[in-house]
Amino acid sequence: MKIKILIPVYNDWKSVAKLLGEINSQQIDTAHELSIIIVNDASKHDREENKEEFENIHSVKILNMKINQGHARCIATGLKYILEKEEFDYVIPMDGDGEDRPEEILDFLNMINKVDKKPIVGERVKRSESLLFKVCYKIHKIITLVFTGKLIKFGNYTCLPKNVVEKLVNEKATWNSFSGSLVKLESDLVSIPSIRGYRYFGPSQMSFSRLIKHSLSIISVFRKTVLIRSALFIVIYILLIKDHASIITLIPFLFLLYLVYSVSNLALRENIDEYNNSLSNIESITKIK
Repeated sequence: MKIKILIPVYNDWKSVAKLLGEINSQQIDTAHELSIIIVNDASKHDREENKEEFENIHSVKILNMKINQGHARCIATGLKYILEKEEFDYVIPMDGDGEDRPEEILDFLNMINKVDKKPIVGERVKRSESLLFKVCYKIHKIITLVFTGKLIKFGNYTCLPKNVVEKLVNEKATWNSFSGSLVKLESDLVSIPSIRGYRYFGPSQMSFSRLIKHSLSIISVFRKTVLIRSALFIVIYILLIKDHASIITLIPFLFLLYLVYSVSNLALRENIDEYNNSLSNIESITKIK
C-alpha cells in the first residue's frame, strides 16, 4: 500500500529534517510504502544538505514553489500534484514542525485496515499551547458550531484515501480551507485521538491573528448557512433589545456584521481556476531520495 505524507514548509527546514528522521525511525509495517512530498512555500532560507539515508522511507521529493501562497494552498497544491503525478492509495497531510506527532502515523495506518476507504482524522484530545490560546481555540470551535452547525475538532493531520483526495482536488473550497472543505465533502469521518505535540524548534507560528483568519476561513466554506443564521440572529436580537437599545447592546450586532463581512471576503479565495493552475507555481522538484 502506497502512502504519501504531505508536508508544507516555510523557512523551517531544521524542523522538517528532524521530522523526516522521526518518521524514518517509526516501525512501519513492510506492507506500507511511505513516501514524502514536501511543498516548499518559496522559503527564504536555504535547506541544509541532509545526509541521512532514510532507509524506511521509499522516496522524498521537494516541490519548490515560485511564490509564497500560504499553508492551506500548499496542502491543496500538494494534493493536486499527488493525484495527477503519483501512484498512491492514501495521503497523510501533516505539519512539519513537530506539532503533528510522527508516532501517530502508525495509528492512522492501523486504522486503515479497520475501515473501508474512509477519511481518518486526528481529533485533538490534548493541546500543548498556552492557556490563552486554548481558550481562544475553544471559542473558535463554539463559533464555528453555532454559525455552521459543524463541530470541527481536527486540523490538517488526516489520512485520506484516493477517492477523497480526488473530491478535494475538484472542490474549490480546498483552495481556501482544507479542514472546512473535507467536512463539506465528507459526512462519515473516522476519528482517532491525536495529541498536539511541541514544536521542535522555536515558538508556535500560529499567532492570535492567524488563528482568527484560520477560523474565519473554515466558517467561510459554509457561508450560505452563516448568512442565513446571522440574519435570523440579527432579527431575533433586534426584537429582544428594541426597548433597551444602547451602545453596549450594539456590540453583538456589530460582531455579526464583522463576521458576515469577513466570511464573505474570505470566501472570495475559493477560486477553482487558480486551483486548477496551481501546479504551474512549481519552479522545480528536488529529489532527496
